[in-house]
Amino acid sequence: MGDTVFTAQRGVDEEFDSIAADFSDPQTPAAVVQDVIARAGQLDILVNNAGIMQETLVEDLSLEEWNRTLAINLTAPFLTIQAALPHLRKVRGRIVKVGSIEGIASSPRHAAYCATKAGLHGLTRAVAIDHGHEGITCNAIAPGWIDTDLNMDFINATPDPAAFRRDIGRIHPVGRTGKPEEVAALVAFLVSDDAAFITGQVYTIDGGRMSKLSLPELPVKEPATGCMTCSAVAGIHTVAQPEGDVLSVL
Repeated sequence: MGDTVFTAQRGVDEEFDSIAADFSDPQTPAAVVQDVIARAGQLDILVNNAGIMQETLVEDLSLEEWNRTLAINLTAPFLTIQAALPHLRKVRGRIVKVGSIEGIASSPRHAAYCATKAGLHGLTRAVAIDHGHEGITCNAIAPGWIDTDLNMDFINATPDPAAFRRDIGRIHPVGRTGKPEEVAALVAFLVSDDAAFITGQVYTIDGGRMSKLSLPELPVKEPATGCMTCSAVAGIHTVAQPEGDVLSVL
């Protein structure tokens, strides 16, 4: 008999059992956990994946927008964990939070989103420390640009989708964007028995993007003895980097 997976979200999930949920309502997380227990009898794994984002400068960000982002991206995971802990404690369960590389760095006009994702990473460590002795592990993943339906819709809405796909791939050392299945594989590992000794960690999954320093496109003059960084012969070569930056929406 396989595992039963429940998704709690606004729409209907055609692949898994779904629970209609509005995570801006603070009563929702506990209700969702109660529904799962009523239908399945136990809870072994919790994955916090809900999130919203808006692009606004700090000085233009309304308190309503700030509070809504905080409610869905950070308060809802906190309340869900709080409601789930009595059940996870019984089975030495697993918690995985979907953070973002924007909890580590920032993209322009994403103040509320970045703040909540950084908070989610901090909450991950706190839960791991407080409940590790109960056999509960808690980790987070920080995805970069992943080809989700939302991100693909964003690309298709740009003036030149083909050019955007090319440029977004170039900012990753691996030369491409990520696949949802690759993120799911990391989550599957973190909830497996093989990861029982891993807790309190934030795993970046971004094709090496956060490890790469940005440079403008400019000519570089080499000393007579050649380039110390790439062993090029004396002369001029070009260091090419794409302009701009794009962060994941998860």
